[in-house]
Amino acid sequence: MSAVIAIEDRPAQKAKNGQLGEFSLAQARRIVGDHFQPNPWIYWIDFLVSWSLGMAAYALVRHPERFTANAAWHWPITIGLFVAAALLMYRCSLFIHELVHIRANEFTVFRFVWNLLCGIPFLIPSFVYYTHIDHHRRKHYGTHEDGEYISLSNLPAWQIVFYLSQVLVIPVAAIFRWGVLTPATWASPRLRDWVHQHASSMIMDPKYIRPLPTAKVRRMMRLQEVGCFLVVWFIVARMFFHAGVVFSEPLSPLFVVQAYLTGVFIVAVNAVRTLGAHRWTSHGGEMTFVEQMVDSVNYPHNPLLGGLWAPVGLRFHALHHIFPTMPYHALAEAHRRLMRELPADSPYRLTEGKSLTSEIASLWRRAKASEHAPAPTLARASA
Repeated sequence: MSAVIAIEDRPAQKAKNGQLGEFSLAQARRIVGDHFQPNPWIYWIDFLVSWSLGMAAYALVRHPERFTANAAWHWPITIGLFVAAALLMYRCSLFIHELVHIRANEFTVFRFVWNLLCGIPFLIPSFVYYTHIDHHRRKHYGTHEDGEYISLSNLPAWQIVFYLSQVLVIPVAAIFRWGVLTPATWASPRLRDWVHQHASSMIMDPKYIRPLPTAKVRRMMRLQEVGCFLVVWFIVARMFFHAGVVFSEPLSPLFVVQAYLTGVFIVAVNAVRTLGAHRWTSHGGEMTFVEQMVDSVNYPHNPLLGGLWAPVGLRFHALHHIFPTMPYHALAEAHRRLMRELPADSPYRLTEGKSLTSEIASLWRRAKASEHAPAPTLARASA
C-alpha cells in the first residue's frame, strides 16, 4: 500500500518527506503580472446570462409539455432541464468566492445585484463567506483557525463519507437558520452571538467558531439576514395562501420538492469539488507556503467538463492560493504561462491533478492507509 501511495500521490509524499524544491513568488508574479485586473464586463455578462438561463430552465422543469406533446420525452426533458438549471445556479452561487477576494470598495453595484438576485434568494448572502479569508492566511491554513479545512488524509475514510452525507440536511438547516433562528436572535443578544459564531459561515469544520463582527459589519449582516428571513416566509406564505389577482393559487408542493432537490444537487457538487480542491495532508500545524501550494490542486485538463463542476475559476485552486486576488477569467492563461516559464523542477508543477476522480481516489487511499498507521497528534479535532 505504501509503495502505491508513494507513486500515485507524489505531491503529498514529497511534502511529507520534505523534498519540495524552491519556489519564487516574485518570479511567478513577474510571469503573470498583467493578469490581476478584473474585467467588469466579463463578470456582469457571465453572471446575468447564467442567472437568466438558470431561472428559465428552473421554471420549465415541471413543464416538459411545452417542448413536446410526446409523453415519452417528458422525463428526459425534465431531468435535462433540472441538471441545467442546477448547474447554472451553482455557477451563479460561486461568484460569492470572487466577491470575497474583491476589495469592499470595488464592484459595489455587482455585489448588491448578486445578493439581490442570488445570495439572498438562494439563502447564501455574501457575509456567510467572509471567513474564507482565514483559509488564505498563511498562518491559519490547515489549522484550527481555518474553518474550510479538515485533515481528511490523516483521518479514517468514513470521515469523507460523513462529510458528503451532510449535503442531505444542509438545505433544511439553511431554512431553519434563516426562517427560525434569525428572528430569535432579534430578541436575545446571547443567542445572536451564538448563531453568528456557530451557524453563519460556509465552512467544512462544524467545530469552527467564527469571531464576532464589528458593529458596522453586524449592521450589514442584519440587512442580509432580514432579506433571507423574508424569502423563507414569503415562500411559506405562498404555499398555504393566495392573494387574489397577484397570486391566484398557492404554490404546488412540487415546488418545494424541486427546490430541495436543487439545493441538494448544488451542495453535493460543491462538496465533491471541495474534496478535490486540496490534498488535505495537514496535521493541524502551520505549513510553509510551498507545502500549502502543493497541498492544493489545479485541473487544467478537460476545461469544458471542469468548468461545470468547478466554475468561476475554481479548477485552478492552487494558483488561486498563490494569487488570491487574480480574477477568475485570468487563471487559465496565467497557469499556462507559469507551466511554460517556471523552471522544470518548480514545485508548482506538482499542483496539477489528472482528474477530479483520480484525486479523490488518492485521498481515499491516503485515508485508508492512515487507518492502519500510528495515529498522529492532530492540532485540531475532526469534523
